[in-house]
Amino acid sequence: MTILKENLTQKLNVIDKLYLYRHEQNKRMNKVKAKKYLGQHFLKDESIAKTIVDSLTATGINDVLEIGPGMGVLTKFMLPKKEYRTTVVEIDIESVEYLKEHFPKLQDRIISMNFLKWDLDNYFHEPFAIIGNLPYNISSQIFFRVLKFHNKIPQMVCMIQKEVAERISSPPGSKAYGILSVFLQTFYDIEYLFTVSEESFLPPPKVKSGVIRLTRNKRKKLKCDEPFFFKVVKTAFNQRRKTMRNSLKVLISDEELKKNIFFSRRPETLSVEEFEELTILLSKQDNREQYIETKSIHLEN
Repeated sequence: MTILKENLTQKLNVIDKLYLYRHEQNKRMNKVKAKKYLGQHFLKDESIAKTIVDSLTATGINDVLEIGPGMGVLTKFMLPKKEYRTTVVEIDIESVEYLKEHFPKLQDRIISMNFLKWDLDNYFHEPFAIIGNLPYNISSQIFFRVLKFHNKIPQMVCMIQKEVAERISSPPGSKAYGILSVFLQTFYDIEYLFTVSEESFLPPPKVKSGVIRLTRNKRKKLKCDEPFFFKVVKTAFNQRRKTMRNSLKVLISDEELKKNIFFSRRPETLSVEEFEELTILLSKQDNREQYIETKSIHLEN
């Protein structure tokens, strides 16, 4: 009798262990592990997710691209919006498999690749909006890529590191105002919508996040040479603590030009319009070509 009880106990222990193992396996199948090298921090607060999705107000478009959906916390609220056709782009294979299993309505609109290398023109033939909880480690690169397609992207709603969100939305004259502020504000009106605490994520990041909305402004094109404009802005902010008489000296060949009041100011005090005027001034120099190098200018971080 004792032997039978021992055998039964052993069998029950095996069954218990097998159950626990299968339970853990099922849990793993229904949850994607955040990967540090991808900068993943999954939003777990669905009320915040819904507010982010509801902040997308773009009209006159059919398509919305979600960048880095992870386990679909935003996707869940995007799909019921019949006015939009949602496509997601995700670099993490585990997340892609999760999305395929849990969001069958997406069908062939789950793009498994790196957004930074994706041929957007080939996929989107009409204007589209962007939404997403962007990875902190590549958010600036994503914005520079959005800039290249500014005439095709009328609106973008995204969550990023709070410090970056404040920098992008800061007006001229503030300490946070910088290169990315000028570049994005050239083609977009930017609103800082709200702050999201660290506890709203899994795993929690070390800093707070901010949600911003970029809406295409009325500027069709710059009044100056666009590549040279970007070069002037980047060169000016490379030494942001100095006046532009010093930071832009590599672009100035006419000594008389340095007497212009522009060059006594620091770059963070100039608006987009003033950077346009400054670019026009610099472009009027006789040996302008020496400084422009138009073909070599790229929008990069």
